Amino acid sequence: MEKAKVYFTSEITPQSIVKMYEVLKIELPGKVAVKLHSGERGNRNYLKPDFVRPIVERVKGTVVECNTAYEGARNSTEKHRRLIKEHEWDKYFPFDLLDSEGNDLELNIRNGKVLEKNYVGKNLANYDSLLVLSHFKGHAMGGYGGALKQLSIGCASAEGKTLIHTAGVTKNQLELFDNIPEQDRFLEAMADAASSVVEYFDGRIAYINVMKNISVDCDCDSNASLPCMKDIGILASTDPIAIDQASLDLIYKSTDPNKHKLVERIESRHGIHTIEAAEKLGFGSREYELIDIDKR
Repeated sequence: MEKAKVYFTSEITPQSIVKMYEVLKIELPGKVAVKLHSGERGNRNYLKPDFVRPIVERVKGTVVECNTAYEGARNSTEKHRRLIKEHEWDKYFPFDLLDSEGNDLELNIRNGKVLEKNYVGKNLANYDSLLVLSHFKGHAMGGYGGALKQLSIGCASAEGKTLIHTAGVTKNQLELFDNIPEQDRFLEAMADAASSVVEYFDGRIAYINVMKNISVDCDCDSNASLPCMKDIGILASTDPIAIDQASLDLIYKSTDPNKHKLVERIESRHGIHTIEAAEKLGFGSREYELIDIDKR
């Protein structure tokens, strides 16, 4: 079986993101949703609108996000829209808060280990294809955040996020912190949810991981730690499992003296298990060929 191809460049610029998309030799069809992280108020590490503007314009995309399931500046449509303006996400391109109103889009999960259903922002149905543009970094609950997190928690509505975080127990946000599951069950729920989004778009997805401002904390943290490692580069693939595995491998292979901080965050949360669970579901592979386009 041919290994998944993951492309890499150490050059981190807005134009490099476009180059990494184009090296995939695909054109996302129709109306393109660009899923990225809008950044919690106070967070300084998230990818900024100016930085991603060229790639959003290249695919003629609409930036999409969903509300959160926890306290903060993004846990209601009204507050989230204010933050979108503060962070200037609507300055250059259209922005769609997928679960801003109406019922969620319900996706079936075939062969899920934990979940049978996934609930995403209903406006996702308005798009023909998806560009998953991830800022690769640590995460307080998942260990790390990359393509699989964007597909799962990122695309999920507030109720869908609650269902994932409670490993299928409840969609009621008021019951979230009373139903924290065993860690691996949560990670498996993330993999289940990610599989449903991949199946929904049926091959019409591309993935880009940007490894800059690498903190142990997610962009959802309003008081995130400063970056703990030097920037590494940008990766692109059509396989979400391979691109996350390759990103983790670059962390472990790094000679950065402070990489232990991120490694500890990943391992203390058993972050690799999301990738393990996702591979068992069959929508990608951990086996990949890393192609360094800087050496071509």
